[in-house]
Amino acid sequence: MNVLYPYHTSPVNPSQVSPSQVSPSQIQMVSSIDPYVVEALSRLVGRCVLLETTRGAIEGAIVDVKPDHVLLQLHSRQACVRIAEIVWTMPL
Repeated sequence: MNVLYPYHTSPVNPSQVSPSQVSPSQIQMVSSIDPYVVEALSRLVGRCVLLETTRGAIEGAIVDVKPDHVLLQLHSRQACVRIAEIVWTMPL
């Protein structure tokens, strides 16, 4: 059994499958949730933080934390940052 795709009993070559052969019920969302990062960010709600991401640094106050993203208040705008893209965090 393939560990990455436990629902497939035999390997499938993606180049052999066209989009018209795949029904929406066969598509599965795969995401990585890091409960320790989610909990650490949740403890910082309302505080200003610096998040280093794979695209650069972003600074703002944490408004909300979900399993896959964090919502930051940046002056008059809000930004949604995927937790999977965060490299490190630092409270300010």
